[in-house]
Amino acid sequence: MTSSFWPALAALIVSAVGVLALLLAEKQWAVIAIVVAHGAVMFMATRFGWNEQVRRSGAANSRTVFVVALLLSLGGAFVLRQHNFELLMLCTVMLTVVAGLGLTLQFGHAGVVNFAGAAFFGIGAYTAAVLATKTALPHSLVILAGGISAAVIGSVLVLPLLRTRGHYAALITIAFGILFKTFLEVNDALGGPQGLKVPGFVLFGHAFNDPIEIDEETEWSFYLAYAGLSLVLVAAAYAFVRRLERSWLGLAFDAVRIDETAASAFGVNVAAWKIAAFSIGNFLIGVAGAAYAMMTGFVAPTSFTFGDSLILVSIVILGGLGSALGLIPAALIVVVLPEKLQAIQEYRFLLFALLVIVILLVRPGGLVPRAMRDYRVGDPR
Repeated sequence: MTSSFWPALAALIVSAVGVLALLLAEKQWAVIAIVVAHGAVMFMATRFGWNEQVRRSGAANSRTVFVVALLLSLGGAFVLRQHNFELLMLCTVMLTVVAGLGLTLQFGHAGVVNFAGAAFFGIGAYTAAVLATKTALPHSLVILAGGISAAVIGSVLVLPLLRTRGHYAALITIAFGILFKTFLEVNDALGGPQGLKVPGFVLFGHAFNDPIEIDEETEWSFYLAYAGLSLVLVAAAYAFVRRLERSWLGLAFDAVRIDETAASAFGVNVAAWKIAAFSIGNFLIGVAGAAYAMMTGFVAPTSFTFGDSLILVSIVILGGLGSALGLIPAALIVVVLPEKLQAIQEYRFLLFALLVIVILLVRPGGLVPRAMRDYRVGDPR
């Protein structure tokens, strides 16, 4: 760790304290005050160039930043160990980030549209519900199976996507999302409109749905175990996507997104790379869906609507198209604020739409814009 690490460390600590304060805030005025304070800090950071110092510090110490961020996340979950609702929101944010990373690979890296993110999330969730109920497959493999199911079904959907462009491709994914919800509602084997119960996650004989008993008087929330599982998933997905982005595979994705014709002229198999991006992205979304289903214990068609797909897309755009890091603050805003500010619950879709429009007009790169790739050998940022 070098001296240049201190700006990044300060930013991590301030962010962790802010997230904890937001999760623990109970009064409406306190939530609004925290949001305003965050906005003021962001404005000052931009005004005085602090964000650039943090960016350089993080880039120079990326591995250390990753480890410290994991430790702070574990510490935050421990602080919330007796708060069920706050831990549930934290787990939901982390699993939403995993799903958002899948969409980021598709939208931001390879330029493949997908407005059916909630449908692939549901495929993973229903796969977990069926396998966990009907088979003796270890639950860790059930979660992976949820991702594989989403990837396999997505590889079939991508075939008509390869023959279309622009809004026509978007319409195909929208139609698939609507058909998926209708299929669930009319399929009695999958519970129909009533949905299915999902057994809780079990690892090495420990049931995650059981409270953690420390002694006769002290009991920790069972969501703490799910927080650990969610943290493992989001850390693995984030590290994988960042590694993929910096590799020659990420370079091929960028070439396909920027100019398909030029990429094809230089020998890049555009169709193959689109299929790869779509399948890998859907795998991550399916894994998040499977873990979410086992955490909540229930799945129903109403949880995987087109509106939910738009929420996932808005998170990706709000954070910054192609930016893996930007998904974290975007998911916090979209998931936590409506729960904390009950007055905006009924208007959340309207507010999300307005927020996306404002971001596109004022800050087109998103909250954390993706850094420009450096094509020099040995420094593929």
